[in-house]
Amino acid sequence: MGVLHRQRWCGATGLAVPLLTLASPAWLKLAGMAPSWAVLWLLPWALVDGPKSGAIAGLALGLVLDGLNLGGASQVPLLMLLGWWWGRLGRRGLPIERSFSLGLLAMLGSLALGASLLLQFALAGQWPASGWHSLLAQSVITALLAPMVCSLLLLRWRQVASLRG
Repeated sequence: MGVLHRQRWCGATGLAVPLLTLASPAWLKLAGMAPSWAVLWLLPWALVDGPKSGAIAGLALGLVLDGLNLGGASQVPLLMLLGWWWGRLGRRGLPIERSFSLGLLAMLGSLALGASLLLQFALAGQWPASGWHSLLAQSVITALLAPMVCSLLLLRWRQVASLRG
């Protein structure tokens, strides 16, 4: 595993995800949908800290977010899968640094997470009326914010990893 999980303040930044999810600033919404803060936090974490830490962070983040939403759908499986996948991407090949790459990965992650939730609702017979609209709006706003948010976190966490590693 990487070094970020050993730094308490790095892990504490994950507490911003449920806070931002609850606060849901209106000026950061697109067509009434807020970005997927879990994806924006998990992507740089997993890229820096690796697949095991990414999967564990996805599990922890998913459990907290599932506790906030008392619906029947869970974010845990897909957040764990995304954390593992992004961690593997971060360990193999060249480091992901370009804004376009971060935006694309965040968009794919947000689309996958939203599709997973829609599928779970559909299997339970509770298809939301604005399902596709919500999925696309959240994916677009997440992709637009990813170059800024993920780049800042990625740079800072890579600095911490290089100093501690």
